[in-house]
Amino acid sequence: MHVTHLWVADFRNYISTDVSLEPGVTFLVGPNGQGKTNLVEAIGYLATLRSHRVASDGPLVRFGADHSVIRAAVSKRGRSTTVEVDIIPGRANKAGINRTQVSRPRDILGNVRTVLFAPEDLSIIKGDPSGRRDFLDTLLVARQPKWASVQGDYARALKQRNALLKKAVSLGGGGKKTSYPKDPYFESTLSIWDDQLAGLGGRLMYARLRLLHDLSPRLKDAYSSISEDETENFFARATYRTSLTLEHSLKVSSLINSNETPDVEDLQQALFESLQGSHQAEFARGVTLFGPHRDEVELSLGEMPAKGYASHGETWSFALALKLASYHLLRHDLGEDPVLILDDVFAELDARRRARLAELIEDAEQVLITAAVEEDLPPLLQGKTLNIFAGNVRDE
Repeated sequence: MHVTHLWVADFRNYISTDVSLEPGVTFLVGPNGQGKTNLVEAIGYLATLRSHRVASDGPLVRFGADHSVIRAAVSKRGRSTTVEVDIIPGRANKAGINRTQVSRPRDILGNVRTVLFAPEDLSIIKGDPSGRRDFLDTLLVARQPKWASVQGDYARALKQRNALLKKAVSLGGGGKKTSYPKDPYFESTLSIWDDQLAGLGGRLMYARLRLLHDLSPRLKDAYSSISEDETENFFARATYRTSLTLEHSLKVSSLINSNETPDVEDLQQALFESLQGSHQAEFARGVTLFGPHRDEVELSLGEMPAKGYASHGETWSFALALKLASYHLLRHDLGEDPVLILDDVFAELDARRRARLAELIEDAEQVLITAAVEEDLPPLLQGKTLNIFAGNVRDE
């Protein structure tokens, strides 16, 4: 898979720009703040329907415009597909395939697949659990777009259940000493949400566990390739930890440690029982205490947690390894290369890691690399250079 054309209108600092792209390596070079990252951000948005830099769509629309458009032509197995998104802050976005509008923007997912690495991704290692959950869920959708629907349904069910708990708190006063409300409506409604949340949450937990099972050997290999540390006692590992009650968590951990994945039905039942037994505590706090929204992915180097213990170089190697492992997993599953995007990465790496990374990506079908100056680019990689300045793109 590779992108042949990218067109953006009123996106970030671009009024209107049409860029031709080719297979192989393309360098987007220009001083900071001129728009090079904006172009790869646009391609990434078509793949994920979100920015890797900001949480909302508002900043993506050029100042003074009311909406922005991203359109790309993608070549896959000899066929060309045009994918488009119309970003409209404050309203529902629109999307289309081959100039035909789809019913929901997420219907375009899977037409463009990317693996994007940027300095912000160091937060996967150093940040809170939500970043690691988000990494897994984004890869899950890239692998199988149907999971976007499950994730959305789970988020809505969680929002409704939390709203019910907050309503109970306001009616009962809340706090640890507050007695659990015995209102029949509250009891029956909460049980309904328990069932829905357990059904969706169990599926999501199962999918994450299967994903980690398949990703883990590739993560170990990728880290060893980047760091050139071949010692068996110092390898990168990712382990899933559920937020289920202790009894259920121990059962799941035991299976994971035996290189097995629990059945989805068992996970659904375990989550349902955890939710059913937590009503009093949840009423006191007004939030849902169990489910995939509170699970953790523990990242470790050898026997030590990466967060807080990994050096700066090891943190970069681990984050890169996660992305390279994702790339190789998608390549294996899909039978085609996703577009590999490296945003301002090489400037942050030492000479050894630059050279190793260049060797590892040189056979990818399409690689897009941004850099402030050409001196930041490894000489091993050869490709086309686009110079970016003040929202203008010039082919060198």
